[in-house]
Parts: sequence; C-alpha cells; structure tokens
Amino acid sequence: MAANSSPAKTGSFFGRLAEGITRFSGSTAAFIGAVGVVALWAATGPLFKYSETWQLVINTGTTIVTFLMVFLIQRAQNKDSLVLHLKMNELIAATQGASNRMINAQDLSEEEIKILHHFYTLLAKKAKQDTDLGQTHSVEEAEDNHEEKMAALRDDK
Repeated sequence: MAANSSPAKTGSFFGRLAEGITRFSGSTAAFIGAVGVVALWAATGPLFKYSETWQLVINTGTTIVTFLMVFLIQRAQNKDSLVLHLKMNELIAATQGASNRMINAQDLSEEEIKILHHFYTLLAKKAKQDTDLGQTHSVEEAEDNHEEKMAALRDDK
C-alpha cells in the first residue's frame, strides 16, 4: 500500500462538483444560509401581502433543493457504503482464519445472507453462554495488540 494516505483526487467535473456541494451542504455556513433565506422570505411576507406567489417562491425553492439533495445524499451514501465494504474486505483478507467467502458478501443472494446471518447469530449466542465480555476483550489485550502492530511497523522499516 502506498505511503501517501491522501492521493490527489481525480474524477469527472460532476463528481468533484457533487463532492463539494455535499461537503458544503453539511456545513454550519449552509445551515446559517438556509435559516437566512427562510427569515428573509418570512420578513418579506407583509411586503407581498402573503400572496400565493410569495408562498409559491418558498414552496418551489424547497422542492427543487430537496429533489436535488436526495440524489446528492444517495451518491454520498453509495460511496460511503463502497468504502466500508472495501475496508471490511481488506480486514477479512488480512485476518488469518477469517473466511474469504465473506469478501464481497454484499453480492450474495438474500437467501445466502439469511443463512449466514443465522450462522453468526448462533455463534454469538454460544459466545455469550461461554464467556463474559471481560474475558474476551480486556485493556491488556488491546495494549498487547497495539504493541504487536508497532513492532511489526518497526520491522517493516
């Protein structure tokens, strides 16, 4: 794996634009801007005598923004889901004893997923019966795990 953890982003103009809008739409500035637009609209109500046109402006604006945001949110969720799957696949591939059949499990049929879910549900029940959480996950175990990883990094250099 490359040492640079933040490679230069490349992609289509639309991809970069959508990414930027997605980041901005979740920001404090976007929220303040939206509140400002609504406040301005409400303040102009008396000026326009609360007419149908005045109401139509906010209704049309919010409908358009909502419609477009649905697609931006779905795009962001698709990307997040794909990245999560890639990370899980890497963990499965790198973990000795893990079943490689679980790589790309998202591509299994619904029936296959139900079978695997049943298997892991039974496994979890048996684990609960056999031990308590303190026996399987301790602070000492976490510290040992960290030390092993740091030693492996030092050995790689």
